[in-house]
Amino acid sequence: MLKIGDHAPDFTAQATSGDTVSLRNLRGRPVVIYFFPKAFTMGCTVETRQFRDNYEELKKLGAEVIGISADRFDSQCRFATDNKLPFPLIGDEDKRVCEAFGVLWPLIKIPQRITFIVDETGLIQAVFHHEVQISRHLDDVRNFLAKRKAAT
Repeated sequence: MLKIGDHAPDFTAQATSGDTVSLRNLRGRPVVIYFFPKAFTMGCTVETRQFRDNYEELKKLGAEVIGISADRFDSQCRFATDNKLPFPLIGDEDKRVCEAFGVLWPLIKIPQRITFIVDETGLIQAVFHHEVQISRHLDDVRNFLAKRKAAT
């Protein structure tokens, strides 16, 4: 798994919005990238809705949000539509992005519940890994971004 201070690997992928998302094109602002195990499961739905419900606050703190799982693209699109998401999801079916970030469970090869905050230059500034305490991802992200903004 990537650590604080590592360069976030660039990726380009089709997003549920219909746009192509490239991490390189988001440089200049922080990006919250949250990996989750499986669309439509209870925990992943709760986590995704928390990011949805707080998306405007995260944007005011200067960040963009991207959710990624190893689901098929069409499944990710249904998940995004059903949950009325204002941010893109990526279905990383070939697990290329998950592998680049080092988030796959070793034996079952599904993404762990890990959130990265990538800064304006592409460096990872924070990593949060809470498999069970799902709400801690949003809390940790919000606290980190608020402290970061207050320091500038």
